[in-house]
Amino acid sequence: MEMQKLYLLVPMAPLIGAMIAGLFCRVIPRWVAHTATIAGVAIAFVASLFIFQDVMAGNTFNGPVYTWLTSGDYKFEVGFLIDTLTVTMMLVVTFVSLMVHIYTIGYMHDDPGYNRFFSYISLFTFSMLMLVMANNFTQLFFGWEAVGLVSYLLIGFWYTRPTAIFANMKAFLVNRVGDFGFILGIGLVLAHFGTLDYAEVFKAAPSLADAKINIWGDQQWSLMTVTCICLFIGAMGKSAQVPLHVWLPDSMEGPTPISALIHAATMVTAGIFMVSRMSPLFELSTTALSFVITIGAITALFMGFLGIIQNDIKRVVAYSTLSQLGYMTVALGASAYSVAIFHLMTHAFFKALLFLAAGSVIIGMHHDQDIRNMGGLRKYMPITWITSLIGSLALIGTPFLAGFYSKDSIIEAVKLSYIPGAGFAYFAVLAGVFVTAFYSFRMYFLVFHGEERFGKADDAHHHEHHGDHDDEEVAHDHHHGLAPGQKPHETPWVVTLPLVLLAIPSVVIGYIGIGPMLGGDYFKGVIHIDEVAHPAFSHFIEEFHGAAAMGLHAFTSLPFFLALAGVALSWFFYMKRPDIPAAIQRRFSAINTILENKYYFDQINETVFAGGSRLLGKVLWRGGDVGIIDGLIVNGSAKVVGWVSTITRLFQTGYVYHYAFTMIIGLLAMMTWWINRA
Repeated sequence: MEMQKLYLLVPMAPLIGAMIAGLFCRVIPRWVAHTATIAGVAIAFVASLFIFQDVMAGNTFNGPVYTWLTSGDYKFEVGFLIDTLTVTMMLVVTFVSLMVHIYTIGYMHDDPGYNRFFSYISLFTFSMLMLVMANNFTQLFFGWEAVGLVSYLLIGFWYTRPTAIFANMKAFLVNRVGDFGFILGIGLVLAHFGTLDYAEVFKAAPSLADAKINIWGDQQWSLMTVTCICLFIGAMGKSAQVPLHVWLPDSMEGPTPISALIHAATMVTAGIFMVSRMSPLFELSTTALSFVITIGAITALFMGFLGIIQNDIKRVVAYSTLSQLGYMTVALGASAYSVAIFHLMTHAFFKALLFLAAGSVIIGMHHDQDIRNMGGLRKYMPITWITSLIGSLALIGTPFLAGFYSKDSIIEAVKLSYIPGAGFAYFAVLAGVFVTAFYSFRMYFLVFHGEERFGKADDAHHHEHHGDHDDEEVAHDHHHGLAPGQKPHETPWVVTLPLVLLAIPSVVIGYIGIGPMLGGDYFKGVIHIDEVAHPAFSHFIEEFHGAAAMGLHAFTSLPFFLALAGVALSWFFYMKRPDIPAAIQRRFSAINTILENKYYFDQINETVFAGGSRLLGKVLWRGGDVGIIDGLIVNGSAKVVGWVSTITRLFQTGYVYHYAFTMIIGLLAMMTWWINRA
């Protein structure tokens, strides 16, 4: 019973913090807002630690907290499922969220919307915790939509900027497309399994493995394949897989702390978490897994290419996130769910670190985000520099650092997979290693090394895209970039402390975690793999001889040399011969144009889908509203009434004999009609 109170405390503490900061945001002083929300998230983190120890001791929990709605035989309840997968997610979410909360004190220091911001990020933490702790699809969907809503509020946080409003609308709409697939999947589960409880659905799944359904016509479709692909479309929206990835780079319009929280560590991993949780269903459909691995491979490779040409420091990191989410999706498709979760965890730490470090650089540069205006920041911002370097090294898969263990495990698992699409995926994740190393270190060198390119008088290409600033707009957003002669400065401790605390797991978490999470029984009974049909992961475990051996072996492996080549090439291009990339850009201008336009996804979406919807709306409005409803029904009925009254008016003369005549005629007509009927 005591533990159940603790389970409730985890999502409730951030919710209460969010309510204090949000409902009273106009009246309470700033320190109350940040103290309440940070305390809430800190309590959730500490409670998660206790729950983690409890689960490690073998105590799991699965049960309803209360029934929300009963409809016929169906129950919709709020319930918790506490097992190793859940506690892993809880620890990651609460820890990263706590770091972001502390960091926000420094980052949003001059912002008029300070209290509002704290209430949003705490509400986000609550939503995410409800999503990962769910033991049924109803609650999963609640958390799923709630993180989408808070994401919308946060991306459009500076609501006087036209670009921010466009970006949050885009994020919201793209996520609705994914969620439509997701809710169709949940609907199929409810229709065919008769329950939304995970445990019951998973128990019944094998018996429905060969079930067929008719969607249209006589075509027979496998129920499992359709359900899994629909659920995965939901994951494609949240976890930003091609072609539903377009919202994530634009979401960088929001303040940096949310880029770290939502778009690196928590919300975008919801899709990955959900597919892992659904492993008993996905294992029954090779077609769905094949679809997953192909989509992931396309995302991992092609989104990496876009990172190479970005000049906004946050967008480079955003494309890197897309690429890494592609890696996780590839692992899911290869049936290596625990590897995907492992990469999710290591990536959450070093990517949150990279985003917060980027934010620290932005503060130091007085809110100029263009990496072409930076350079040589190493000596001005030592803590930001060293933590960024650690984050970048972890990201590119330097042996013994966090990213290396999870990324190389994905590459090995895909190599051993026989699923259709695995060959292409193996190529994509290998090529992705080189691309990742190249764009990560391009950013690193341009920001921290080389000549200082700031404080020059040319303010021409400082943030043209910020639109008009109003009074509600951020106070500190008015002076962009450093004035001539001004130097950057290291940021205050509330910014650098989270950087240091995130850098530590970025170094050690892979080494510590790989043994139990992949080699051990950590996910036993939680993640199900059909080892006969999908043997890749079990082969991977046979080849695994511990973290140290894997790290040492890496120095002779292909991914290591690819990463090294990527770093070396970016050093040569951006430190020694910056004329070469410029020349390549001119020479291959066609490819560059395609990349600059992000493969034209936005244009296709805007003309085909948005334009199509508007056209459809116009046709329905012209034909339906104006023609049928206004023309025929509304105005038509008025015309009929007018016509009837014109005739009736002839009899309404005021003479008694006219009325008597009318009555007699009426009586006669009625009698005639009555006699004829009889």
